[in-house]
Amino acid sequence: MICNENSSEPVSVLFDGLESASSRGSGIVIVDTAGRLHTSTNLMSELDKMYRVIDTRFSEFNVRPLITLDACIGQNSLVQAKEFNKQHTLDGAILTKLDGTARGGIVFPLYDELEIIVKFIGVGESLEDLEPFDPISYVDILLGLENN
Repeated sequence: MICNENSSEPVSVLFDGLESASSRGSGIVIVDTAGRLHTSTNLMSELDKMYRVIDTRFSEFNVRPLITLDACIGQNSLVQAKEFNKQHTLDGAILTKLDGTARGGIVFPLYDELEIIVKFIGVGESLEDLEPFDPISYVDILLGLENN
């Protein structure tokens, strides 16, 4: 984990993280841009700046943007994904809060309208609760064919 003690500016932290990964020969860097909403112009502009830094200074990295969506907010998740996807093509989604009553019906329009595949699901609050998405099990549970 990289933290920048001199700056809390996300672009600076991103730069330090990528610089560190590059010097160590690391193959994977996870950048969490936490809490960005498509309605926040300043935060979306900051996200653009992050992509520019990657493109100009760290082109050796293969960027795979994933959007994290709350399964409880339904169609609002689709709107959010559409707006993020307009700015930067998304490679996939993480669907959270599937441990409650949410069914995650957003899985279908995400793919139908945007060709975004759910890659992981969150079924709790710890790292161990992040699981690879299994579409067959998901449909079985959705249709009541499997108890879970």
